[in-house]
Amino acid sequence: MESEFLKSLVIIFGVSALVVFLLHRLKIPSIVGFLVAGAIIGPHGIGIVKDTHSVELLAEIGVILLLFIIGIEFSMAKLLRMRKTVIGGGGIQVLFTISLSAIAFYFVTGNINRSVFFGFLVALSSTAIVFKLLAEKGETDSPHGRIMVGIIIFQDLCVVPLMLLTPALSGEGIDIMEVAIKMGKAALIIAVVLLSARWLVPRLLHQVVHTKSRELFITTIILLCLGIALLTSRFGLSLALGAFLAGLIVSESEYAHQATADIMPFKDSFIGLFFVSVGMLMDIGYVSDNLFKIGLAVVLIFGLKVITGMFSALMIGSPLRTSIHTGLGLAQIGEFSFVLAIAGKALSIITEEFYQIFLSSSVLTMMITPFVLNVAPSISGWITSRHLLKRVSRLKMISEREGFPRKRQDHVIIIGFGLNGRNLARVLKEADVHYVVLEMNSDTVKEMRKKGEPIYYGDGTSKEILHKLGIEKARLLVIAISDPASARRIVAIARHENPDIYIIVRTRYLVEVDDLRELGADEVIPEEFETSVEIFSRVLHKYNFPNNIILDMVDKVRSDSYTMLRKVELPRRHVFEKYEWLPEIKVDGYKVSEDSHLVRRSIAELQVRKITGVTIIAVRRGTNVFTNPEPDFRFKEGDIIIFTGEKKNMDVAMKYFRDEV
Repeated sequence: MESEFLKSLVIIFGVSALVVFLLHRLKIPSIVGFLVAGAIIGPHGIGIVKDTHSVELLAEIGVILLLFIIGIEFSMAKLLRMRKTVIGGGGIQVLFTISLSAIAFYFVTGNINRSVFFGFLVALSSTAIVFKLLAEKGETDSPHGRIMVGIIIFQDLCVVPLMLLTPALSGEGIDIMEVAIKMGKAALIIAVVLLSARWLVPRLLHQVVHTKSRELFITTIILLCLGIALLTSRFGLSLALGAFLAGLIVSESEYAHQATADIMPFKDSFIGLFFVSVGMLMDIGYVSDNLFKIGLAVVLIFGLKVITGMFSALMIGSPLRTSIHTGLGLAQIGEFSFVLAIAGKALSIITEEFYQIFLSSSVLTMMITPFVLNVAPSISGWITSRHLLKRVSRLKMISEREGFPRKRQDHVIIIGFGLNGRNLARVLKEADVHYVVLEMNSDTVKEMRKKGEPIYYGDGTSKEILHKLGIEKARLLVIAISDPASARRIVAIARHENPDIYIIVRTRYLVEVDDLRELGADEVIPEEFETSVEIFSRVLHKYNFPNNIILDMVDKVRSDSYTMLRKVELPRRHVFEKYEWLPEIKVDGYKVSEDSHLVRRSIAELQVRKITGVTIIAVRRGTNVFTNPEPDFRFKEGDIIIFTGEKKNMDVAMKYFRDEV
């Protein structure tokens, strides 16, 4: 049995690696490769792997670890700030999707219970796929990313009520008291888990770290992740939601970054198995025999979910472009829908044929999602550029804002009011430089306006909004948002509307640099390489490079879009050959004691430089400091002698001052 399981794992990893590699050559996302590999080797494909149960167990671990890391990257404070998105956006999306799907499906079946159950199945989106794709693109904290994450968190919270309501749709009836008790237990366990984030877990991790055992730390982190996921699942919640909550708990401690680094290799190893296991569900033969029905189901599901996702985002105040992007990102079927479908089949709510059609179409929606998200920025931008929708979007912007500034010139426009935007605004305010801020988070706008910030609500990809901010007369435009597609569009529009404006863009990733420069950005600052610049500056400083040489190197790195650091081969001697770093110079001090032989003797008499090789650069006497003292300067008790020289000479000088030479 053990050897069969190991054989299955070897086959899965081998075929997956081959398929993913081949599809990567065609620029097809790795998720699709794993799904295709699963469909090929699964029981419905060529049947190499028949024992899918063990694979599914490992796949669940992959999802748990993925959601755990996503939770760590969040925080309780960020989750609380997202409560409007989670409760408002998520609630609207789930209720609207169930209602619209039930109405649409009722015209097909004429059965209200079956139609509502179809709404249950369609309402949920794939936690693993959406979170993974957002993380890979660095868009988890983008406007559309935050909305997707918030809605999916609410969907995971809906797992309990949907499972409890399913028996009622089969005609078995429902025990209201039982539902209330289970819902109460679920709410209680969430409250307990979140409260432990403030008191219990940080203290536990502190004690574990105090042992200085890395093995114990990793074991404790995995225990928290799997343990809390299992605990929440016992109360009817999903494992994924439990893992996300566990990550939130760890995020409140100072050990969050170390936990992420330690768990990441495990997550990357297991998450591929999840997509392979999903691919194994698809019967390729059945799909080919029922291509029309399944294709129609995919179109219906995608259409419904794009509409409901877009509508829910609009209802919580998101711009039209962001709302369309959100709808496209949530258009696939979720993993938990498979569990609901199995329960519905067991209760005879749906037939075997319906189950097979739903299963096949669901896997296909998952396969399509990476491609849809890749083109989502272009689609949403194209749709919002149409005349009618542009007018709708403009009216929405007007309803949200509190009046743009009237006449400005020679000012700075800041797009995005996160950490970088706020720091820049603080400096500009101190320097008495006029600026305006554009932000898409309406709550942030309201809060900051009360504090006197010149901040306005709007989408920077709108030409009209940029003109309201005075783009044609502004001196600088600073783009500090976590949305690469929007940043590119803003740069292109701004350069077209004002050819003379100086554009600075902050980006998280290096791959964005060339595209942004080609679109018209004057400076692109990738966070990855700015960290590298700071590190090498400090290292060279420790090796006593002159400050002007270090600054020259920094300018050289930045002047050519970080080309020096972007080469495959690291720069060698040709970069540094015209600079010779200084010998290892040290600075030290010596306090003259009462019985020292230095008391009442001059520097000339002591011949310090001749005997020891060091140079006295200053003497501190009380609150007075004598720099470059003359040769006839005489020492007194309590003087502190500051001297400099090479390390070997410093040791000689210290012995000489102590009269040990």
